[in-house]
Amino acid sequence: MKRLFTTVLLTAAILMLGSGMAFAKTLKIGTMGPLTGPYAADGNDIKSGVLTAVEVIKANGGIPGFDSIEVLPQDTACEPRQAVATANKLINEEVNGVVGAYCSSSTLPASEVLDEESIIMITPASTNEKVTSRGLPYMFRMCGRDDDQGAIALKFMQDKLGAKSVYIVDDKTAYSQGLADGVEKVAAAAGIKVLGHEHVNQGDKDFSAILTKVKNMNPDVFYMSMQNSATGALMLIQAKRMGIKAVRLAQDAVYHPQLIEIAKDAAEGVYLTFGFIDDNAPAYKEFFANYQPKYGKPGAYSGYAYDSAMAYMMAVKAAGSTDPAKVKAELMKLDYDGATKHVKFKANGDSGSNYIIRKVENGKFVNYWNPATGTLY
Repeated sequence: MKRLFTTVLLTAAILMLGSGMAFAKTLKIGTMGPLTGPYAADGNDIKSGVLTAVEVIKANGGIPGFDSIEVLPQDTACEPRQAVATANKLINEEVNGVVGAYCSSSTLPASEVLDEESIIMITPASTNEKVTSRGLPYMFRMCGRDDDQGAIALKFMQDKLGAKSVYIVDDKTAYSQGLADGVEKVAAAAGIKVLGHEHVNQGDKDFSAILTKVKNMNPDVFYMSMQNSATGALMLIQAKRMGIKAVRLAQDAVYHPQLIEIAKDAAEGVYLTFGFIDDNAPAYKEFFANYQPKYGKPGAYSGYAYDSAMAYMMAVKAAGSTDPAKVKAELMKLDYDGATKHVKFKANGDSGSNYIIRKVENGKFVNYWNPATGTLY
């Protein structure tokens, strides 16, 4: 009887092998971003972008060898310690790849943890130069870099605005202060007088003390480097109320639909550095058609998260494996037009920067100035 039972089990196992059931696999993609707190809008945009990419891949036949694709969203709250804990949790969940994080202060420590386990990480939003300058073999970036973004801010102040002075404010995060420090350095080197560089704290609501200094110094440009659009909106409202006349220039983290929703007319005329996105491109239209009905208007980094997830899944499909070395090799071969940009990774994991100047006009973000040509759109 025992021998008969064993024979039945072996026969069942052979049948399962023949049907492919034994090889059923789930591709696990983790996401990292602030799902709660002041930066939650951007974190949820990242999660939604990845979920959209997975749905598009599934609708187009999925990935051979995997009968399901699972997204495991994790909340970093833009806190370095929580980001490390999140990375460890994703490792325990045995994720194959990670899209994230949002804040550079989260991506930097989390990527160290993930790299120890050879897990590929593609950030759609962390622009600090250090993200890809540490030699981590499995760290990639879909968005641009702060040193490139700072250079475009300077070029705009010089070539278009003819600015002679600037006042800079940041909120002390690795991203925003790093970018602000870079802008201060290149502006001073170019002969633009830096009248002040102040810092606010995350979570501050009253900026009157610093804005009073800005008004009294009367700079040509008021440069705002904030970690999120809600803080940027509040600062714009108070700057308008105080009667500050300086040209207001901000960066990519302030760029988000909620900036206009919150600040309303106080956002009118503000300029921002952000990557060029062709919303008439076929890949963007496919992204938007799948994203908008379920999640609403895409946020600043929804498309970059979508492209990050798509790139990873395309590489897994081409490699026929989740082996990190093989997937990395396929990522390096990618050369295609994504939803947000042309995707072609460099040796250090960067995909290049394509910053332009955008402007809020009549309650909408519009392409305003092309730094490559020095002309208006």
